[in-house]
Amino acid sequence: MPFILNDRLELYMGPDGLGAPDNLEQVIVDFIDQAEISLDVAVQEIESRPITQALVRARQRGLRIRLVLEQDYLRADNPPADPFAVGGEDEENRNLFAVLLRANIDARADYNPDIFHQKFIVRDSGAPGRALLTGSTNFTPTGTGGHGSRKNLNHIVIVHDQWVCNEYDREFAEIWQGTFGKVRSRHEPSPRNNRVGGITVRALFAPDHAPEMEIMKQILKARERVDFAIFTFALSSGIDDALVAMARSGVKIRGIFDAGQGNRDWAATRMVADNGGEAWLASRRNGLNKLHHKLMVIDGSVIICGSFNYTGPANRLNDENILVIGDLEDDDPEAQAAQRQIAAFALAEIDRMIAAHGERVPLTP
Repeated sequence: MPFILNDRLELYMGPDGLGAPDNLEQVIVDFIDQAEISLDVAVQEIESRPITQALVRARQRGLRIRLVLEQDYLRADNPPADPFAVGGEDEENRNLFAVLLRANIDARADYNPDIFHQKFIVRDSGAPGRALLTGSTNFTPTGTGGHGSRKNLNHIVIVHDQWVCNEYDREFAEIWQGTFGKVRSRHEPSPRNNRVGGITVRALFAPDHAPEMEIMKQILKARERVDFAIFTFALSSGIDDALVAMARSGVKIRGIFDAGQGNRDWAATRMVADNGGEAWLASRRNGLNKLHHKLMVIDGSVIICGSFNYTGPANRLNDENILVIGDLEDDDPEAQAAQRQIAAFALAEIDRMIAAHGERVPLTP
C-alpha cells in the first residue's frame, strides 16, 4: 500500500513483483483514467501497452493530450537494409508511438541533443483538481514491473497542489516549445516552497536549477544520517564529496547502488565505502533487473526523489526534475511529524531493498 498524506501527497514504491508494496503500472493507468480535461505527458519512453491503452481511452473521451518522448527509443541506431521490414530493437516503442498517432494524440519526439529524461504527467491543467505524477520510473514493463519478466525498482509521487502543478505546467510549456536543455535562453524563476498536505514540497528542474547543488545543500543540513538508493551515482558529481564530508563529521551514510552502474570505475560506490559510509550493491537476484531509484532520505525526515541521477551530465545537460519533500528547518511540530511519516515509508523500502538484494561493499584493504 502507498503512503498518502492528507489526500494531497502520495508516495508509491514498486514493483510489487519484487516485494515492494505497489503496482506502479496500475498507478499510472489509474492516474490517466481519472483525467477529465487534459494530460500533458513528458517521459523518456513508453513501451507499456496498458499505459498506451489508457492514453487512447483518454483521447477517446475527448481529452486534450500532449506527449513528448525521447527520440532515441523510436529510431534505429543501425538502420536495417529494408526500413519497411518490421522488427529490431525498440520495435514496441515504435508500434505504440504509431498507435498514439492513429488515436489523434499530439505526440512529439524531443530535439534535445542530450537526454530527455523527464518522467511526469500533469493532469487537468487549469482545473481546480489538477494533479502531478512524477518519479523515477519510465513507462515500460521493465520500469513499472508490468508484464515483463525483467523488473526495475522505482518510485512514483503524486501531488495534488495547484502551485506545484503550475511549476510543471511551465516546464512542460518550455519542453513543448523546444526551449529546454542547453538550448534554453530565458530567465527561470527560482524554485519556490509549496505547502502540500501541511509540509514543504520544492520542485527543481535540470539544467535550470542545478539540482546537484540543492541535493548537496540538503545533505549538508543532516545531523544524524543520510540514506539513499541511486541508479547512477558518479564520482566528482559534488554529491559524493558532500557525503564524504558528512561521514567524516560523524553523520551515518548508507546507500544502495545498482550493481551494473555501481561497479564502474567512475562510480562513487568505493569512495563512499572507503570514507566511513555503508555502501551496498543491488545484485541481480530475486527477479531484479536494475535498481532504478533516484531516492534519498535525510535525517529520516526529508525525501529527495524524481528522475535525476547523480551525474554531471544530468545536472548540466539533461532535462530532469526532482522534488524535495520536507524541510529540516521547519519548526512546525505537525509538519515535522508528517515529514517523518512519509520519510519512514521511503526509508522502509531502502531497508527492504538492502535486505532482499544488497551485497555489502567492503573497505579497501
